[in-house]
Amino acid sequence: MKNTLALVGRPNTGKSTLFNRLTQSRAAIVDATSGVTRDRNYGKAYWNGIEFSVIDTGGYVLNSDDIYEVEICKQVNLAIEEADAILFLLDGREGLTSLDDEIAQLLRPCNKPVFVVVNKIDSPANYSDQMEFYSLGVEKLYAISAISGSGTGDLLDDVVKHFSAEEEQLEENLPKITVIGRPNVGKSSIVNAFLGKERNIVTPLAGTTRDSIYSRYKGFGFDFYLVDTAGLRKKKNVEEDLEFYSVMRTIRAIEHSDVCIAMIDATNGFEAQDLNIISLAQRNKKGLVLVVNKWDLVEKDANTHLQYEEIIRKKLAPDNDVPIIFTSVINKQRIFKVLETAIAVYQNCNRKIPTSQLNDVMLDIISYNPPPIQKDKVVRIKYVTQLPTATPSFAFFCNLPQYVRESYQRFLENKIRENWDFSGAPMEIYFRKK
Repeated sequence: MKNTLALVGRPNTGKSTLFNRLTQSRAAIVDATSGVTRDRNYGKAYWNGIEFSVIDTGGYVLNSDDIYEVEICKQVNLAIEEADAILFLLDGREGLTSLDDEIAQLLRPCNKPVFVVVNKIDSPANYSDQMEFYSLGVEKLYAISAISGSGTGDLLDDVVKHFSAEEEQLEENLPKITVIGRPNVGKSSIVNAFLGKERNIVTPLAGTTRDSIYSRYKGFGFDFYLVDTAGLRKKKNVEEDLEFYSVMRTIRAIEHSDVCIAMIDATNGFEAQDLNIISLAQRNKKGLVLVVNKWDLVEKDANTHLQYEEIIRKKLAPDNDVPIIFTSVINKQRIFKVLETAIAVYQNCNRKIPTSQLNDVMLDIISYNPPPIQKDKVVRIKYVTQLPTATPSFAFFCNLPQYVRESYQRFLENKIRENWDFSGAPMEIYFRKK
């Protein structure tokens, strides 16, 4: 990653607020509660014609027994390793703390430009609050207000001097594959397994991921963005504001994705909430792969996976053309198959059938299985074509489109799927007057 700026500091110094200002977004959750940001969150920023990446990190805490805080510290260290420059954020209102001293000691040997930034200097009245931070032994302090933006211009002027002005050539239109599912089904674990490193925090506790995390996957002939999301709970269980924000982020990630990998916990069975999450992806017309995780924990015989798959397909009916893969992420069983299938589904979503081929096959099928007669009306379909839409859509031109039943529409969709590979892809069938 080129031109990367990491934001580090103890909890609640305003890192996420500054991240949102620099990236001109609301990508990081901001709340008065300490420890809201858990994973590293990435965004793009521009200053003086230079593009750079910004990494928001969780608040750094030392010698903690809290499982989240231990993992957050790992994430901060990874961010420091990845970054080309570091903003060390301090709280001008609270003043210097022993934890600030500890973080300063951590940053000294990193051999990277470190900018010591005193946040929450909101007016000339508290401008002198920054002076005590010179005791950290720094030559220059930057007094800013992340909320209002005061002082950030001078800071960024100095930061971008350490970055290259050459634009990084990024691949456009890369597939976005989003991992979705209920809390604690193994979403972050499978993303980490794909990437081969601890990109996202993983703990045994449900609800660890709050932001939606984008990671570029490039290798083994693949090149796409992988998105880890917060687990979606039932509405009645979404009690705290933070989790409500996380659900909104997950829904937005689904809307912006091309393919969704929907994960299910094999030990809990296929529950109503699993179906709700899958329906959300289907309503947004996204490609879909179902992953039944923790399969190693299920007592099984030779037919168990067939019986499990049949239960899922009955609940998904009539949308049965969805790949289902049984995995154990912890044992790395069949996880590469998940990636292969997700990319295949993406290709299926973009599949275009030549009009001549479509008519040769489908008109022959229709002649043997014409639409049922409705109220003495005979529907005659003369022509079919694929529409130039983002996901597979087909228009059947006929004399009386209003008399075509939904069951016949489903019949035609199934026949298209039988003759061409649209597995996992959403499909729309339209009837238009010739």
